[in-house]
Amino acid sequence: MPDILTYEFMQNAVFAGIFASILCGIIGPFIVAKRMVFISDGLSHTAFGGLGIAYWLGLNPLIGAVAIVLLAAVAIGTLEENKIYRNDLIIGIIWAVGMAIGIGFIYMTPGYAPDLMTFLFGNILMVSRSSIYFSFLLILIVIVCMAVFYKGFIAITLDEEFARARGLPVRLLNTGLLVLIALSIVTLIQVVGIVLLIALLTIPVAVAHEVSSDFRTIMVISVLVGIIICMGGLFASYTVEFPSGASIVLIGGTLLGAVKALKAISGRH
Repeated sequence: MPDILTYEFMQNAVFAGIFASILCGIIGPFIVAKRMVFISDGLSHTAFGGLGIAYWLGLNPLIGAVAIVLLAAVAIGTLEENKIYRNDLIIGIIWAVGMAIGIGFIYMTPGYAPDLMTFLFGNILMVSRSSIYFSFLLILIVIVCMAVFYKGFIAITLDEEFARARGLPVRLLNTGLLVLIALSIVTLIQVVGIVLLIALLTIPVAVAHEVSSDFRTIMVISVLVGIIICMGGLFASYTVEFPSGASIVLIGGTLLGAVKALKAISGRH
């Protein structure tokens, strides 16, 4: 492992894996508990609309992606709160519209935009140092927001009607949680890609659920499991020359299967 870390691209990949694991470990339990896994895929594709607009205007694609994903998160929270549409239906509509907008603006822009697809699907071995710094800043923002509004987020996640009966600002809390999810997703898709992002949002949480039912403990275990499978996947990728993203996902799936098997065996005894 020390030999691997002599390469700068691998150092960046290690930091990216750790930061992505921390973000997904914090946000993932809320997404899974509220059955919003589809939102990670939906918002990542919605971001393509912002990428296209920013590229057409000659701006940094990340600016456009952040702007449109935040708007999408607020729209989802508002429409769902007003019971206008179901959550999954809203996400599907915004997903399609965002992709269409992005494709349209890219088509209207002269030349070819190779970096946009890289941004959308990511590559953990190609992460820049500036993306690492941006991810670190986002982690600080998410941790601070979670520390301040943790009880409120837990209330709306576990029992929204009870939270409403207690007089909590459910609409603002839901929108705030969606904004944090959106910011995390739009940052991580350029770092680890959609497939790995969904894996880090779900597999560590699934492993944690097999070990504990306490929400705080699940968040901590999710972070640790994410880091373990990311480091293991990077090491395996370097050793056997296998795609890094696929290695991380496969190790995560294997770990989840092993934990379930051990739990089943211990339950019999």
